[in-house]
Formats: sequence, C-alpha cells, structure tokens
Amino acid sequence: MASAENPQEAARIHVAASDARRLAEDILKGNGVSAENAAIVARCLVAADLRGVDTHGMNRIPSYVERIRQGVLDAAAQPSVAHITPVVAQVDGHNGFGFVAAHAGMAAAIEAARVYGIGLAGVKHSNHFGMSAWVVQQALDADMMSLVFTNSSPALPPWGGRSKLMGVSPIACGAPGKGPMPGFILDMAPSVAARGKIYKAKRRGEKIPSDWALDAQGRSTDDPEAALGGVMLPMGGPKGSALSIMMDVFSGVLSGSAFAGHVTGPYDPSKPPDVGHFLVAIKPDLFMSLDEFRERMQYLYDRVVGSEKAAGVDRIYFPGEIEQLAQQERE
Repeated sequence: MASAENPQEAARIHVAASDARRLAEDILKGNGVSAENAAIVARCLVAADLRGVDTHGMNRIPSYVERIRQGVLDAAAQPSVAHITPVVAQVDGHNGFGFVAAHAGMAAAIEAARVYGIGLAGVKHSNHFGMSAWVVQQALDADMMSLVFTNSSPALPPWGGRSKLMGVSPIACGAPGKGPMPGFILDMAPSVAARGKIYKAKRRGEKIPSDWALDAQGRSTDDPEAALGGVMLPMGGPKGSALSIMMDVFSGVLSGSAFAGHVTGPYDPSKPPDVGHFLVAIKPDLFMSLDEFRERMQYLYDRVVGSEKAAGVDRIYFPGEIEQLAQQERE
C-alpha cells in the first residue's frame, strides 16, 4: 500500500504483471496484432517494467499504436527466416514489431547453437525492440550465452562532431549462472544515459543532469526538450562513440538494414525505421560441462560482489543484479 507521507507514491497505480500483460495484449490485438505476436510484445514490455526499466515498458504502447495508425509499423507483419548456413539465419521483420523479429532471430540462433554450439541471426527491416535484456533472457532461459546488438536512429555525434549521426544503440550480452545467483546480464547504452530517460523526464516535466546531452547550439543543458533537439553525449568520450559505430557495423551494415544515420526515429511518421539487429547464441558447455561453467560463474560472482568496498559503498552488485532485485520486489 502506498504511503500517505509520499504523495508521488500515493498517486501511483500498482497493477499485477499478469493484468498488465493482458491489458497490453488486448490493446495490441485491437489494433491488428495477432494474438501470438501481441503476447510476445506484451511480455517484453512488462518484463522491462518489472526490471525497473520503466522507459521501455508499458508507457511505449501509445507510441506503438500511433505508429500503426500512421502506417509506419505493420501490425500484421510476420517475420520470415532464411537459413543462410546451418549456423546463420537472416530474419526479415517486414516492418513489424521489433520484439517479434528479434524473438524469431534469437530462436533461430538458439536452435542452431543447440546442434552446432553457436548460432547467429541478422535481422533487417525491423523496429525498436525495447529493452535488450529480454532478448538476453530468452537465451538464458535456453541455458545459452548471448550477444545482442541493435542500431537505432541518430542521437550521438561521432567523437569530435556536433551533428547527430549514430544511434544510442544498447550493447547487451549474457551468460547463465548457478542457483540463486543472477545470470550475467549486461544491457547498457553507449551514451551517458539512455535516450528513453530523456523522453521520460520530458513527459514528467523534470530536469535532466547537465552532463547527459547538449542542445542544438552545443551547450550543456538540463532541459529534456532542448536535449532531444540536440545530441546525446557518449560515455567515455571516444570510447562510447566507437561502440555506437560498432553497433551500426554489425546491426546495420552487416544485416542489410539502414545504417550511417538513416534509421528513422521512433516518433518520425515519415517512413519505416528499418532497424537492424545482430543476435548470437552460444552453448556454454563447449569447453567444459554446463555444471562446471555454472560453478565458474558462481566463483566469478562471489569474487565480484565480495570485493573490498570503496569508501561510502554499501554493496557491490553483479551486472543485471539490481534489475533482478527490482523484479523480485515488483513481482
């Protein structure tokens, strides 16, 4: 129950995950999405909210519905999968939901990895697929390691530049753990902050930290509106810029999708975005048994979280652990 001493908390509506999924499915089906695909999209959106990644959850539904009605997102599209080699698949999303195309791509990669140890899929003509961690989780559920790359619309300048060219494209990967230890899930943008956080601040009428972005004149800003009209700042300077270019190489150039600044933005109704993804699944028992791999992951986890803490630090977390704890609390 919300505390009366916290008005913001009191104003929140808490909905069971199952009810949220059902609501999302009903909205999507009412806008031409098949029951099977609506279930995939709803599951991924609610997974983001459960993990505390609220910028990529249920709040995205209105924009998706609007894009369907604008004709730049095909609600009825079904991805097609072509097997190029026994371990390589190419998925054409046909401008449907990115969740559905990525799900098909990772499923194909997992299927190949079960037989050959590794599988990969390039996805073209797709859309935004939300939180990358859900694709990593799809692989973890199959006891697979994974690499999950995507590109996105221009938001970052190349290092030294002043104009948007590269996307704030998340880098994600994962590996299964042991028992209660969270599996390793890395999901991070190559920018100081994810662009979704700026959209969230704009919706809420909030300021943003001044080191997240520059306005159109190249000045630091705490105004989300000005930030969206300017450029995001890469994390680590040239390193973040280089990582965003790497995402475009694998997800855009290689996949056959748009790249080099030609991915259309998620709120641009002029044409389909043509987002690309690059997905890899790897069997963790290629060089040892799965049990031994899990034991080694447990040892790594114990070493990381048991490290000597710096001054003022209460706890050290493994990548993905904070989100897993949020999910346990929200479920």
